[in-house]
Amino acid sequence: MEMNGADIVVRCLADEGVEHVFGYPGGAVLYIYDAIFKQDKFQHILVRHEQAAVHAADAYSRSSQKVGVCLVTSGPGVTNAVTGIATAYMDSIPMVIISGQVPTAAIGEDAFQECDTVGITRPCVKHNFLVRDVKDLAETMRRAFYIARTGRPGPVLVDIPKDITVAQCKYTPPKGEISMRSYAPVNKGHQGQIKKAVQMLLAAERPMIYTGGGVILSNAAPELNKLVSQLGAPCTSTLMGLGGYPASSGQFVGMPGMHGTYEANMAMQHCDVLLAIGARFDDRVIGNPKHFAQNARKIIHIDIDPSSISKRVRVDVPIVGNVKDVLADLSAQYEVAAAEHKPASITKWWEQVETWRGKECLKFANSDEVIKPQYVVEKLWEVTGGDAFVTSDVGQHQMWAAQYYKFDKPRRWINSGGLGTMGVGLPYAMGVQMANPGHDVAVITGEASIQMNIQELSTCHQYRLTPKIVCLNNRFLGMVRQWQQIDYGSRYSESYMDSLPDFVKVAEAYGHVGLRIERPADVEPALREAFGKHKERLVFLDFITDRTENVWPMVKAGRGLTEMLLGSEDL
Repeated sequence: MEMNGADIVVRCLADEGVEHVFGYPGGAVLYIYDAIFKQDKFQHILVRHEQAAVHAADAYSRSSQKVGVCLVTSGPGVTNAVTGIATAYMDSIPMVIISGQVPTAAIGEDAFQECDTVGITRPCVKHNFLVRDVKDLAETMRRAFYIARTGRPGPVLVDIPKDITVAQCKYTPPKGEISMRSYAPVNKGHQGQIKKAVQMLLAAERPMIYTGGGVILSNAAPELNKLVSQLGAPCTSTLMGLGGYPASSGQFVGMPGMHGTYEANMAMQHCDVLLAIGARFDDRVIGNPKHFAQNARKIIHIDIDPSSISKRVRVDVPIVGNVKDVLADLSAQYEVAAAEHKPASITKWWEQVETWRGKECLKFANSDEVIKPQYVVEKLWEVTGGDAFVTSDVGQHQMWAAQYYKFDKPRRWINSGGLGTMGVGLPYAMGVQMANPGHDVAVITGEASIQMNIQELSTCHQYRLTPKIVCLNNRFLGMVRQWQQIDYGSRYSESYMDSLPDFVKVAEAYGHVGLRIERPADVEPALREAFGKHKERLVFLDFITDRTENVWPMVKAGRGLTEMLLGSEDL
């Protein structure tokens, strides 16, 4: 059938099973918006800023196993979206961004709202396309979705000039699987390498399992749980991997790295065989690579991206493949091998791990006078039964959320790990709730982060979205203040929030419920009110917290994994 380019875009989205598109209209995409108006296959969510559109699509994907979709116009529309695209790229989130472009003949002429979208986004996308012929549009859209969701996932951008959206051509519905000669990701791990890994694990006396976001992205939590049970070893999950293995399990030793637990960091450093699964040994996890390499250990690394293996740390057994497939094969081989050859005893290793755990490094001094932020997160976990979707912004509150909200399920913890983007929390919650209607959604944020996209309170009101915003308000750029206290002689340069709005009134002005909580005794009642009485409303809970509280443990930049500060007494 004959269609114009705009109708083809909409038809392709429907063919891909897209149910929600987050976006903001502008001149270069008006034909696409006209086509959206005439269809009923998916819902468009009108945000208040393009950055929020991308963040919402990002979280929609993180929480649903689907490809997130957003639509922005040319020029400032797409440049506003770049932060969101880079955020998704750093965390390997499958997403398709459709951007408008000036007409083909005007490209390079400094036309109104023109920018080099392909050039600007090239460093922060998995791939991007500029469509120059309407006949290529449908195939390009299909390839974009295929590339976004396969291999190591990531955002893919399709830049569409305005004249392409009005040009017409015949549309052919998709047939069969996409095949690209230049793109063929490996899913199955090499059986010989898996066999080497099994032999190494059988002989290990101090095994350690280190998991990352790859477990979540490949939906490999069931396979991971089975393998951890088989090995009987301690398991740690990075910030991006939380929920892949249940935090309530006795084998879970907490998060590793800069703000990881004492037991996780010590076990990472002193194990004799380290099984790394869908993790990338980044600087926030292992600290100084030279320090990490001081202790002799064998490393097995499973990842779908070969470029991530031995990138920062040399490994002994690389296994390239989809984490879910590799873990299934590894588990099956281990079961057979363990029946024939009894694994080495790890009893003494667990005794050592329990000694490290005995330090209770996450214990904090609660107060009857001032609200401790850790206490708020603990109470949030209790009130929600540990079953909420939790989004966070970036800073101290993000680390407290990771430390004190015990995630037992994958895709419940939604945060910006690699790029560390402030302002994601509220738009993340929008995407999560669109993908998971009826579930509790909490935004753990700070008074600085929430203001970066606070305009999305308007979007929440329009679409009746009801996240509960848990603002840990300490009147500082908390993490910056903490670094300034520790490394810069307590010179708090531009980290104090000198003028803050009345968040209760702001929430009410947007049509929501606002609560200000100043006493520890009122923390739990306020949370229960928000998730009970006001379950069907967005509630902004402004918790006035201890402004001097720091995140412990802490590994200072450039230091080794075991060179931890456990509290202010170590300063």
